[in-house]
Amino acid sequence: MKQAIVPNEVQQTMKEIDKRHKLDEEVFSYRATKDGKVFLFWHRKQIKILKGLAAQEFLEDISDAETKEAQLLMARITGNFKHGNERSS
Repeated sequence: MKQAIVPNEVQQTMKEIDKRHKLDEEVFSYRATKDGKVFLFWHRKQIKILKGLAAQEFLEDISDAETKEAQLLMARITGNFKHGNERSS
């Protein structure tokens, strides 16, 4: 069971988590398909696919989230996919 978070607590948590304001840039996005899959993108590059129960839970959570909360949710789900050795284009 999820614990409800009071809006002021959410704002304080966001300030602590996103100190460099990277999530303000809306770097993450997603696309849901008819067959129940959810594709997660970072700077328009596909980085993860959710299926089944994980996809359902994600869509439920993201539907109630504000913009920055949604960015944080997608950042948490995608995990540590960048390790610092990627080349920039």
